[in-house]
Amino acid sequence: MAYPRFKRVLLKLSGEALVGDQDFGISQKMIQYVADEVRSIVDLGVQVALVVGGGNIFRGVAASSTGMSRVSADHMGMLATMINSLALQDALEKKGVQTRVQSAISMDAVAEPYILRRAVRHLEKGRAVIFGAGTGNPYFTTDTAAVLRAQEINAEILFKATKVDGVFDSDPVENNDAKFFKRISYMEVLEKQLHVMDMTAISLAMDNDLPLIVFSLKEKGNIRKAVCGEAIGTRID
Repeated sequence: MAYPRFKRVLLKLSGEALVGDQDFGISQKMIQYVADEVRSIVDLGVQVALVVGGGNIFRGVAASSTGMSRVSADHMGMLATMINSLALQDALEKKGVQTRVQSAISMDAVAEPYILRRAVRHLEKGRAVIFGAGTGNPYFTTDTAAVLRAQEINAEILFKATKVDGVFDSDPVENNDAKFFKRISYMEVLEKQLHVMDMTAISLAMDNDLPLIVFSLKEKGNIRKAVCGEAIGTRID
């Protein structure tokens, strides 16, 4: 039996990860798959926090580029993350994982407000905690929110589960010759402007020595492997 290397982790999922084979929205097949993957590490006794993007429903940056106010667009994007968070909560609880959603924007009828001490208490009781609505502020991505929340809850590491196998020097989907990095420093990511996470998120992780591991969500068991310390994806530190 594999044993977890980390006691408390934060898992960042992109909204696009929930699309599955669809063009838009939430694939029930995919969200069930994600819930199974998360349960596999909860069953190891790992304390799990999650941040989910909203790009499968609405992307604030894209909307602002077509003329919408960036502030309005980002607020809409935050609401999209809440839709994904509630869907993931439902899927996890159907798998037997007690889950709480905490929102950075007040919406008491559907989620708890983000309160750090309450979030930590949920984690200590073995509940998964999903942080929705980003940081609650426009101009900050869910990547930055993930690093921020990871620091606040004292997570040992941040996992970013994405569509590709790790960090490359260019998009591996478009460039078959893209160079893969097994390990890379924060500063190299910033200097090369690699688009694994936004620069604010990388800078915040660097300032606080928060290690990041980027890997593919598509390969079953990858989240469990990462938690157990197996060498998968790309490590940024």
